[in-house]
Amino acid sequence: MKRALAAAAAALTLSLASGVSAASLTVGFSQIGSESGWRAAETTVTKQEAEKRGVTLKFADAQQKQENQIKAIRGFIAQKVDAIFIAPVVATGWDAVLKEAKEEKIPVILLDRDIESPKDLYLTAVTSDQVFEGKVAGDWLVKEIGSKNCKVVELQGTTGSSPAINRKKGFEQAIAGHSNIKIARSQTGDFTRTKGKEVMESFIKAEGGGKDICAVYAHNDDMAVGAIQAIKEAGLKPGSDIKVVSIDAVPDIFQAMAKGEANATVELTPNMAGPAFEALNAYLKDKKAPPKWIQTESKLYTAKDDPMKVYEAKKGLGY
Repeated sequence: MKRALAAAAAALTLSLASGVSAASLTVGFSQIGSESGWRAAETTVTKQEAEKRGVTLKFADAQQKQENQIKAIRGFIAQKVDAIFIAPVVATGWDAVLKEAKEEKIPVILLDRDIESPKDLYLTAVTSDQVFEGKVAGDWLVKEIGSKNCKVVELQGTTGSSPAINRKKGFEQAIAGHSNIKIARSQTGDFTRTKGKEVMESFIKAEGGGKDICAVYAHNDDMAVGAIQAIKEAGLKPGSDIKVVSIDAVPDIFQAMAKGEANATVELTPNMAGPAFEALNAYLKDKKAPPKWIQTESKLYTAKDDPMKVYEAKKGLGY
C-alpha cells in the first residue's frame, strides 16, 4: 500500500511540474505498418516514449494502406483522443480527414514523413531532412568512385511517399555534374527486403548479369539487405563488385558492413515520438504552437565506424 501511494505521489509531482497531466492524455498513433526493421523500431520507441510519460497510446497498424490509416484516424476522432500521431504512408490525400480532426480541435503531429497538405491542418512534423539524407548517400558515392565510370541502380521506396521522392531528389542533386555516374535503372522496392531482392534480381539480369553495375543505392536498408542477397546469388561480391549505399542505419546493415557486404548507410533515428510528445505537451500547457518542422539528425556510417559496435548499441531499440 505504501509503495502504491509513493508511486502515485511521484506521478502527481511529475504531472504538476510539467503543468500538464500527462497521465490523462490519450494519443492515437496511425503507423504505416511493419515493412522494415526501422519501422518496427519506430513503433517500439513510440510505445516506450508514451509509457515513460504515462500517456495512453492507441495504436493502429495500417499495413501499408492509406485507406486503413484514414479509417483509423476517423476512429481516433470518434474516440475523442487528445492528439493524433501519423506516420503517413503517402504524401497526398490527407486534407479531408485532417480537417475533421481540426474541427474537433484534435492536434495532429506527423512522424518521420511529410505530406502535401495545408500546414494549418497539423501542429508540426517531426522528420529528418530526407533530401539531405539522399544527398549524403550520393556525396559518399561520388567521393568513393572518384573519376571511374559508375552505372548505378536505384531501389526506390514506396511510390508517392515523401522519403521515396526526397531521397531520390537528394541523391540526384549529389551526382549532378558528375557525368561519370549515371542512374541506369530505378524502380520501387516498396521499402521491403523481399521486394528489394526481387527488383535487384531483375536489375542484375538486365545489366549483363550484374557485371555492368557499379553500385546500388537503396532508399532504405531493408531493400539493401535484399539486394545484397540477390548479388550473392548472382555469384558477385556485394560491397566490392557492387557498392552498396542505403539509408536508415538498422542493425542488419551493420552486420553486412562488418562482413564487407555493404559500404555506407545514413542514419534515420527511430525516436520521432520523443520530440513529438515534448512539442505536444508544450502546446497543451501554453497553447504556443511549435515550429512546423522539427528536424532530426542524419549521420553517415561506413565500415570505418566499427559496425559491430554500432550493431550492439542498436539491438535494444526494437529493430
